[in-house]
Amino acid sequence: MSPINVQKVENLDTNLLLPLAEESASEGFRHLGRLIKEYADGSNQFNQVGEALFIATLGSEIVGVCGLNRDPYADGVDVGRVRRLYVRPSARRFGIGRMLMASVIAEARKSYHLLVLKTDNPQADIFYRSIGFSFNTDSNNHTHFLVLNVTNEY
Repeated sequence: MSPINVQKVENLDTNLLLPLAEESASEGFRHLGRLIKEYADGSNQFNQVGEALFIATLGSEIVGVCGLNRDPYADGVDVGRVRRLYVRPSARRFGIGRMLMASVIAEARKSYHLLVLKTDNPQADIFYRSIGFSFNTDSNNHTHFLVLNVTNEY
């Protein structure tokens, strides 16, 4: 198997994500279509302070993606939000989701005290809890959270 590489991207050709978006849509997920639309129209390019977009490649093929935004629902500026995590079915169970999330969490520690996300997928719930997120029943805006130790590495 080729090495898996996770990298932060700053200028993404969204056409490269179309195969993932099609595959995710066939599984009933719409979030990659939204990522492509919002990136293309400029409404979310993961380029604000404290934000990032990561892709995972296996050889030359993009097999996963995950983003980090400032949480638009938080009162303060010290809350990050995990956005649009997806790994191709053929590439699952190789640790790619964990690698993407490790990159997001490391980046989030530079700017945020809390990292949140929202999912209604039972498998995603199990995954996020397995990497240290707690389940939250007190919020309409997120289902899971992780308290971070901020490193302030700008």
